[in-house]
This record gives sequence, C-alpha cells and structure tokens, in this order.
Amino acid sequence: MYPSTSPRSNAAEALPPPPKTLVESAYRNLRKNIIEGRLTPGEKLRIEHMKEDYGVGGATLREALSLLISDALVVSQGQRGFRVAPVSLDDLADITETRVMLEGEALRQSIRRGDEAWEANLMAAFHRLTRAEEKLAAGDNREEWEERNRVFHEVLIAACPSRWIKHFVTILYNQAERYRHLSLRESTIPRDVHAEHRALFDAALERDAEKASAILAQHIRSTLDTVSMLPAASVGH
Repeated sequence: MYPSTSPRSNAAEALPPPPKTLVESAYRNLRKNIIEGRLTPGEKLRIEHMKEDYGVGGATLREALSLLISDALVVSQGQRGFRVAPVSLDDLADITETRVMLEGEALRQSIRRGDEAWEANLMAAFHRLTRAEEKLAAGDNREEWEERNRVFHEVLIAACPSRWIKHFVTILYNQAERYRHLSLRESTIPRDVHAEHRALFDAALERDAEKASAILAQHIRSTLDTVSMLPAASVGH
C-alpha cells in the first residue's frame, strides 16, 4: 500500500480520521509501535502472540503485516513469518540524500507556482505546527506534533505540479519517520526544530526557492547527523 499523495484539502486538520476497518486499525497500531520503537528492528512478529495484544484475528494481522511490508517497515521470511525491518545508517543516508534531491526540487517548483491559497494554507499549517511544538516542549502529545509536521511538509510542496515527485517524497518521508523518532528519543544533543521550521517557512513566503531548498536540505540532513552520533547499539552501523 502506497501512502496517499493527494494534497490535504484542509491544512488545519489535526489528526487523521479514525480507522474504517479492523485491518486498518491493526495496521495503524502496528505501524505506530514500529515507528516509536516499541517493536524493535529485527524483532520477530509472532501472530499467535500478537492476536491478544491487538485484539484481532490472525487473518486480520496478516493483512496488516502485508501492508507494512509494502511500507518497508516489515519483512517477510517466507515460512518463518515476519520481522520488523532492520535500520542502519546506510539506509538512513540513502533515504536522506534521495529526500534532499526530490523534496528540494518539489519545494522549488511549489514556491515558483504557489498562489495566494497556497500561501494561506502554508501560514495555517505553520501556525498549527508552532502550537504543537509548544505543547511538545511541555511534554504533551507527540502524535499531534507528528501529524502537523507532516501536514506542514506536505503544504510546502503542494503547488508542485508533479504528482510522481510528491508520491515518492511521501514514501521517503514515511521511511524517515522511524529514524526521526529514534533521534528524538535517544539523542541528548539539543536541536531547535522550531527554528528550522521558522527559517524554512520564512524563505518560502519570501519566494526564495534556492534559499528555501538549502534550508530544507539541512533540515532533512539534521536527523542523519543526530543518528550518526548515537551509540552503535541504537542503530545498525
């Protein structure tokens, strides 16, 4: 299952709608637990043990795990079942540089083509992200921050005319999410993410495409820089 790449119709939406099926509910819960590190890289996913934890049957779990294979968060081992996909610095470096290339181009095109509605959506998304960052600093609701951060990045490139670029940017953003959680969870190095977002927002509103793409590149690479400094036990080397 590839993630949706359609622009958000409402940049102010805070959280995704509730799941419509048991499969979607199991998929979301498993994905959240993988991204947040409750299910660790390489961990064996035993369906018989998981049925009670997630409150669904084996067939539902298998469908959810198949979706996570498409997201590259779970790997299938044939007759030996499923495992959480591993993480590594090489993988993160590849994700990072590909994001810089594609998302930077999407941002340049979006800034050049964005109209007043795009500006208004960007201002709304940044305002809501700022509110979420204030709550996060007080130790509140990381899930809300994650969703508003996602919306902010989506709105930045929403005016890019290439649906394929935006499609692949979304896939890469989702792949980076596990590493972003790892850096926020494990690192003791201070990082002012709000200042990074403010600089990116200001450059976009100034319609300085090259400056904005350079700021975005550093913003994306900061996660790699942080994870690279973690102990070897935290991420594969």
